[in-house]
Amino acid sequence: MDVNAAVAAAAAIAGVCTGVIAMLAFRWSEREQRRPTRTSLHTDPVLPPGVDTVLSVLRSSAVVLDEADSVVKASSAAYALGLVRGGKLAVEPMLQMARDTRRDGEIRQVELDLPRRGTGRGEALAVSARVAPLGSRLVLLLVEDLTEARRIEAVRRDFVANVSHELKTPTGALSLLSEAVMDASDDPEAVERFAGRMQVEATRLTNLVQELIDLSRVQNDDPLEDAEPVRVDELVAEAMDRCRHQAGTKQITMASGGTADLHVWGNRGQLAAALGNLVENAVNYSPARTRVGIAARRVAAPGGDLIELSVTDQGIGISDKDKERIFERFYRVDPARSRATGGTGLGLAIVKHVAASHGGEVTVWSSEGQGSTFTLRLPEAGSARDRSSHRPGLDDEDENGQPAETAISSPYAHEPLSAPEVLP
Repeated sequence: MDVNAAVAAAAAIAGVCTGVIAMLAFRWSEREQRRPTRTSLHTDPVLPPGVDTVLSVLRSSAVVLDEADSVVKASSAAYALGLVRGGKLAVEPMLQMARDTRRDGEIRQVELDLPRRGTGRGEALAVSARVAPLGSRLVLLLVEDLTEARRIEAVRRDFVANVSHELKTPTGALSLLSEAVMDASDDPEAVERFAGRMQVEATRLTNLVQELIDLSRVQNDDPLEDAEPVRVDELVAEAMDRCRHQAGTKQITMASGGTADLHVWGNRGQLAAALGNLVENAVNYSPARTRVGIAARRVAAPGGDLIELSVTDQGIGISDKDKERIFERFYRVDPARSRATGGTGLGLAIVKHVAASHGGEVTVWSSEGQGSTFTLRLPEAGSARDRSSHRPGLDDEDENGQPAETAISSPYAHEPLSAPEVLP
């Protein structure tokens, strides 16, 4: 009996000890779970209330860093710019700014040129970076992409410089010619000669100012105002009349085809100026006793039929390197010829912007020594004949009031004229 009692007592004591040990272990485990770890202190900080929402609507690229320089929050734009890689800020100057701001609490801003990720052309990405403290432990980095703004600013500076140069040429010539007239006041023949030159320079100055006004009106590609169905044959006739004198002086034959029963939707004045510029260029850059053709046709397109207006010449042609730049403002393929003909270098830039504002495009085919074809593609005026009942001045020859659905093939759309028989 004494042995059994001793065994029972020992078992009871062992059970109590086990229970105590289990309870202590449970308490210790709970305490350890509640205790903040080093990892949670440094890699899982909580953003202040509302900051996450604000960062999601910012246009700038946003990055939030903790005291270990780890990225706590980054916008998709920051990843797109290549600022964040592998959970770290990948731009060392920005990282150093963040450390300095974390140390002294001062807001810092700097502009940097960063290499573009994924391009081997060495192009720089211009950015403006601003760093500010966010609470006591976090740092906020905002990065603004300035690349497009700098490009536009460079274009603006070039444009102002080019305009100044182009205006200085005729005004300087007028000043010199006026002095020559005064010095030759007793020589009627010299006065008449100098006065003629003054008229030429005054005309060049007037044309330049007018084209600058036209370009300022269309270069923003704003939605069209006062749009209406415009007859293609009337546009072509107006463009040919505009250049008839120059063509007659050089014995250049102008002819048109395929323009009947076609309408485009847009601003009549802008469309007439664009087509007139193409025809004028064709005449100016064509040798004497050649031909200039203007043709139109309807072509099918997924978003609706288009009207192609093609202007073809047998001129000097355009080299491949010049084709990429001919629609730039003030760019001239042959500066000497442009100045001789009074060209300003703005005509094709106006054509490009008119096409864009009308939802179309302008393209060029050319071969040196064979000629060029400029093709202006514009949306066809939908149900133009239906609108004619409310808009006077449109063709009403068709008693049914419906346009003819005949696609007219243009011989000028893809190659220069090669024989007189091509045009009627």
